[in-house]
Amino acid sequence: MRYFVGIDIGSTAIKISVTDENKNLVGHKISASGSMFYKYAQEALAELLKELGIDEREVVYTVATGYGRKLFKEADENISEITANAIGAQQAAKSYGNIKTIINIGGQDSKAISLDAEGNVVNFAMNDRCAAGTGKFLDVVAMNLEIGVDELSAYHFKSVGTPLSISSTCAVFAESEIIGLLGNNHSVEDIVSGVHYSIAKRIVKLVKRVGVKENVYFDGGPALNDGLVNAIENELGHKIFVPEYPQITTSYGAAVLACDAFLSESAS
Repeated sequence: MRYFVGIDIGSTAIKISVTDENKNLVGHKISASGSMFYKYAQEALAELLKELGIDEREVVYTVATGYGRKLFKEADENISEITANAIGAQQAAKSYGNIKTIINIGGQDSKAISLDAEGNVVNFAMNDRCAAGTGKFLDVVAMNLEIGVDELSAYHFKSVGTPLSISSTCAVFAESEIIGLLGNNHSVEDIVSGVHYSIAKRIVKLVKRVGVKENVYFDGGPALNDGLVNAIENELGHKIFVPEYPQITTSYGAAVLACDAFLSESAS
């Protein structure tokens, strides 16, 4: 059996996906990037292959993507995360229909990608200037509220009334706003809801820059937060498709491209 690997080396996490020759996802792994991207990517890949019972000689093609893609020198090629994200989204959402708009929220940036009817990237916009509106911001919010990140969704749906306004576009100032709201005896539920809607408003502005099309796909770790999904859907006015493993869409896309590249080379 031949296998294909996609490695997405992000600023906060390393995501690895393995597919077979039919582009089916065989397994995946997520680990912290840490300070030594290359070393941790190597270790994570070795651990994943061991868990799957795959000999490294059975891996015939590897594609790296993401922030640290050029650091993984064993890769047969490296590609833009925009391209890998688009391919992975289409593959992961086959049962949903043709994806036209992708929202990606990572650890330290957020993206909106627009695709044409054939699945080609026609436009994209990125916000990497501030942590507000990213996974890192949600981590900071949860820490200040003394709850777990995985609890944010539950608190969101317990909120009643109009979501509180978190107007700062800078993560540092937004953090100060949240502390101020706590000091004014606002509930954690209402603050969490306000945070989600503040992120949603920023994301919708980003999406509108590339053009809103139906069949919206949402990936990245924050897509596991149902409260944030709810806020974005309400602000956007569209239902959103979230895959089973939203964190690995880009690495999955890289693995699919690895399969395509190898089969193309074999045929030539």
